[in-house]
Parts: sequence; structure tokens; C-alpha cells
Amino acid sequence: MDDGTPNAGAALLERALGYALCAVRPVTPGALERPTPCGRWDLRALLWHTNDSLAALCEGVEDGYVALGPAVPGRDGVRGGVRVGERGGDPGRAPEGGTYGGSDDPATAFRTRASRLMGAWAASDGPAGRLVGVGDLPLTAAALARTGALEIAVHGWDIAQATGLPRPVPAALATALMRTARQLVPRPAARHPLFGQPLTVAAEADPSDRLVAFLGRDPYGGWRGGARDRDGRDRDGRGGAEDPTAPA
Repeated sequence: MDDGTPNAGAALLERALGYALCAVRPVTPGALERPTPCGRWDLRALLWHTNDSLAALCEGVEDGYVALGPAVPGRDGVRGGVRVGERGGDPGRAPEGGTYGGSDDPATAFRTRASRLMGAWAASDGPAGRLVGVGDLPLTAAALARTGALEIAVHGWDIAQATGLPRPVPAALATALMRTARQLVPRPAARHPLFGQPLTVAAEADPSDRLVAFLGRDPYGGWRGGARDRDGRDRDGRGGAEDPTAPA
């Protein structure tokens, strides 16, 4: 739980990484061209972008500085999560001459980067209040961890949606991340182009649905072109899960 203790941010990031790793598990090469909730990005582009975020977080904890590039808004203005470290370039391509950490498979690279980040944070012995330079702005390490947790968990949700095997953000994690989101995400009038407008969900919606809706995502699958009910089923009654290797 993000209870305000010095290590709460790191614990939140670890839980977000664990959730996202589970979401990435069913990704296969045949699924990489599937659409995602992130506008113009297919699953390949989303995974490379998320890899860049993982690299930025590693850079922050290991070097004490994160270099930023220009924002890259999606077609519909939805920039999933909070941009921690978009360093420019084409999000659909691997950096460094076609590889990322030695792999041209974005799912494999994600697992490698996530493991490295967890190790880097565990090995860090600095105080949670130490400052990390993010562009030209100082941010505490704890705040960077919370920001990264929000970015990684929400993109984990996006990835799970794209595979056709939706995986809600665990309730306790989503509740903690909603507190972070309310602190970090601008009011609706100032969100464009980095974030979509918040969507309205039912009062009894679960914490995962409330979180992703706050960040401009339709938790019921409307981004696919066919709205779904609260149980994840198409309005015509079909189930929400699909074969992750089937054509999109």
C-alpha cells in the first residue's frame, strides 16, 4: 500500500511491474500488430514505448537523471499513463539499430528491462527523498517511483487489452495509483495532447475501471469499435477474451 512511508513508492513500483509482467506473458510475435487503447499505436509500438519508460526509470535510479524528448501524442490524444522518459524517435521501432537490450522482440525486451529495473531499485540504498533530475526539473526518488508505477501499470492494462485477455489492475494497486493519478494528471482542460479526457463510469465500478477511465480509457472495450458491458462482454453477449494469436 502507498501509505506515505519512505519506501512506499518503491513498493508501489514493484507491484506495478509484477502486474505488467503478467500482462505481457501471453504476447506472441503474431500479436504485435494488434490495436491497443493507445490510439495509433499497435502492440509493438506500445511495448517499445513502455520499454523506453522502463529504461528512463532505470536511468533515474542508477544515474540520478532522466533525459526527456518531445511528447508523442496518439491519434486520439490518449497518451497512456504519465510520460516519464519518452526520448523521441519512432515508438514502433526498436532503438539502437533495431534492438533493445540485445533483443528485437519488444516483449522479451520488456521482461529484461523490468527485471533490471526491479534489481536497480532493490540495490539502491539512497533515501526516498533524494532528488532525481527529470529534464530540468527535480523530482524525489519516491515521486519518480510512484509516477513510474502509474505509467507501467496502466500500460500493463493496455497490453492485456490488446492481447484479448483483459487483466484488471488489482484493486489495492489501482486504489493507490488513483491517488497518484489525481496528483499528477492535469485537470481536463489542460490534458491535451498527453492525456485523454476522463470518462464517466458507474458509481459501483471497480477500482481498475475507475483508474483507467480517469486516464481517458474505456474500461469496457469501446476502443475496439464495439462497446462492452461491465463484465467485459460484448453488448451482443459474447465473451471478452480472445485468442491472443488470432488476427486483430
